[in-house]
Amino acid sequence: MALIPSSSFFGGRRSNIFDPFSLDIWDPFQDFPFTGGALSAPRSEFSSDTAAVANTRIDWKETPEAHVFKADLPGLKKEEVKVEVEEGRVLQISGERNKEKEEKNDRWHRVERSSGRFLRRFRLPENAKVDQVKAAMENVVLTVTVPKEEVKRPDVKAIDISG
Repeated sequence: MALIPSSSFFGGRRSNIFDPFSLDIWDPFQDFPFTGGALSAPRSEFSSDTAAVANTRIDWKETPEAHVFKADLPGLKKEEVKVEVEEGRVLQISGERNKEKEEKNDRWHRVERSSGRFLRRFRLPENAKVDQVKAAMENVVLTVTVPKEEVKRPDVKAIDISG
């Protein structure tokens, strides 16, 4: 008994947005009418960028000393990644993953790795020291560390209890 049917009512191709092995890639912008203005972009370029952005996963954790962002960026060199702080408190991580060159005699059976530009933005909290951001890339994992300002706690004065 097959858990995932090999054919469907719609021409024999599997097409299910919840199936990670589906032959079709769900594109929320497919057939969406872009009519000029800031959102207009060539369809093929926009959909490849959408896939790349959707596949760039970034973790954000807060420690007592800093905010730490980690991103898995397989296939990228540190020169292809840009880390910026803009508008005072917005951390922006961007880059581009290029498509593999196609040789004339190559025959592709499946292409699942995304390519194109990616861009992720995070609004940093007030306690972030944006002038001391550090970034490092090791084993295709980008780590961005944003130190936090020390929260000054009011001095606690012990009072003797009389009586």
